[in-house]
Amino acid sequence: MKKSFLTFAIIGLVSIVAQGQKDKSSALSKIDAKKETYTAIADKIWGFAEMGYQEVQSTALLQETLENEGFTITSGVANIPTAFVAEYGSGGPVIGILGEFDALPGLSQKAIPQKESAGGIGGHACGHHLFGTASTAAAITVKEWLKETNQMGTIRFYGCPAEEGGGAKVYMAREGLFDDVDIVLHWHPSSQNAASAAAALANISGKFRFNGVSAHAAGAPHMGRSALDGVEAMNHMVNMMREHVLQETRIHYVITDGGKAPNVVPDFAEVYYYARHNSRDVVRDVFDRIIKAAEGAAMGTGTTMEYEIVNGVHELLPNLVLQKVVHDNLSEIGGFTYTAEEREFAEKISQSLGQKELVEKRALEVQPFKETARAYGSTDVGDVSFVVPTVGFGTATWVPGTPAHSWQAVAAGGTSIGHKGMVVAAKTLTATAIDLFTNTDLIEQAKKEFEERRGVDFVYAPLLGDRPPALDYRK
Repeated sequence: MKKSFLTFAIIGLVSIVAQGQKDKSSALSKIDAKKETYTAIADKIWGFAEMGYQEVQSTALLQETLENEGFTITSGVANIPTAFVAEYGSGGPVIGILGEFDALPGLSQKAIPQKESAGGIGGHACGHHLFGTASTAAAITVKEWLKETNQMGTIRFYGCPAEEGGGAKVYMAREGLFDDVDIVLHWHPSSQNAASAAAALANISGKFRFNGVSAHAAGAPHMGRSALDGVEAMNHMVNMMREHVLQETRIHYVITDGGKAPNVVPDFAEVYYYARHNSRDVVRDVFDRIIKAAEGAAMGTGTTMEYEIVNGVHELLPNLVLQKVVHDNLSEIGGFTYTAEEREFAEKISQSLGQKELVEKRALEVQPFKETARAYGSTDVGDVSFVVPTVGFGTATWVPGTPAHSWQAVAAGGTSIGHKGMVVAAKTLTATAIDLFTNTDLIEQAKKEFEERRGVDFVYAPLLGDRPPALDYRK
């Protein structure tokens, strides 16, 4: 019996799909083969624990690693010394992968299940050492796949400093560094494996600086005008304002300088504010009201005030077309199991968090897919998501139940638990990139959704205006 043309077509398609899966499986196995290399890189960056815009050693290590693998490196992009772009390939599609590597201040911690400082000024409490390394591993693996399969296209790694309040990606987006990219991939350390639709709050942050007149606080208080009074009056007014903002709004502050001695009326004081909401328009309004509170505080205390917008990021724009592709890949790759030693560590961390028992299955399982999410934090990935279709996910690099920005997150990130989650992330990024290179229909579908969600008349404008990068915000 003769086979029909349709039969041959189906056989051919099945063969192509099977070969594609074989190629993908071969690519992912290379990440396992280089696990020790990538683990060593992550551990070095974990040890560097460099603050935003000060990640000199971390960025140098990642740039060297990518350059040695044949990537073309462009350093100091967007007028940021520690930002860079690494590229391999030619033509389209262009797939970008984001990598972060900044630490947080005040969270130095050893890789042990008890709180104990490692002796540094900061720690990787958001796991960006794993973030940057997994993304690097994925970019290298995709590069090797492009080369071996003679696939057309470009893989581009973005070295993104200062996510924790510095907003490097905003400046990079403002400079047009993502304008020719088809899709951007990213991930983030977490306490579970999940690739549901993500969300993030828009955020504007700024430092308010009050100047007064110093005097002896006991001998001549009438001659002084306290800059600290200005800060405290501002804080009091903003705290009263909380009753009169939309309930989803988040406002936080810390006094970064309140004087040096109680018996001296401080002539300088500074307070650092964040305002967040799931709409950038609401954030603008809230921050304008915070500015007015600062102006009123200065007037009432006989001081002067000036402020600096440090950062401003958009909310995150979801893309379900891409999200489902990532979820399928993460589900296929799966999580991991604990060794006896890892379980002992995890149980102690879980106890330190006040949990009754360790929910180990969150490290093994992938959470069910959800099309909506509620936002609490903020990220400068939000700005990227309004410039190019963007998608992300999280893997269990921390003990289940661990909050970000905690000593427990730092500790786990320096152990094999963090390393295993990093490998899952690298594989998921790689598999997703391969899917996009081999099925450009997915890219077109994602772009269509992107335009529908963003709006055809949308024009990107950063919330931080035209200010230069805040390179000294951590100093």
